[in-house]
Amino acid sequence: MKDFKKYYIIPAEPNEVYTALTNPFTLELWTGYKANMDDKVGTEFSLWDGDISGKNLEIEENKKIVQEWFFGDQKDKSIVTIKLFEDKKGTQVELKHQNIPDDDFADIADGWDEYYFGALKTFFEIE
Repeated sequence: MKDFKKYYIIPAEPNEVYTALTNPFTLELWTGYKANMDDKVGTEFSLWDGDISGKNLEIEENKKIVQEWFFGDQKDKSIVTIKLFEDKKGTQVELKHQNIPDDDFADIADGWDEYYFGALKTFFEIE
């Protein structure tokens, strides 16, 4: 199991980034895929047509999202923590993804950079 931590700058206000990460309609706009998501603790979610699924564990509106991501029969919970901070360029995102299966690590790390926060940054740059 491996952990991944990285910081991203998104050119939008924290409340806009938060909405883009928790509102299913906005998620579908920037991902291009069906999304089932909300900002309620305890609810399960599904992104990218089910390629990513999990459960919301902790939500602090416009500031923090903590989720468990499901990886089959994995015993140790894979926890994603996203923290949002105001930045002079928009929002600084602190991402911490714990307990990524070794075999999936490279794909997950690339996915965060390219498809998740890379796509979100592009969405706000084009908007």
